[in-house]
Amino acid sequence: MGIENLWDRLEPETRQWLVENPGCRILPRTVVASIAKATGTELEQDRHGESTLSPGDCDFIRRAAELQDAKSHTSS
Repeated sequence: MGIENLWDRLEPETRQWLVENPGCRILPRTVVASIAKATGTELEQDRHGESTLSPGDCDFIRRAAELQDAKSHTSS
């Protein structure tokens, strides 16, 4: 999928959901739909409309979550 390549094109709400759920390996169809709407990229989906993240995608999202967490602690 390459979520890192799509990241800047995602809606802020979608990015927020991803960083709030960094351990999620399977994206719900609502998140898949918002990614497709924002980027025009159709993700590979199972019969339930869900998409599985690659290990690289999961690593990127965890790093984004850690970065956001670090920023929130320094601004407090």
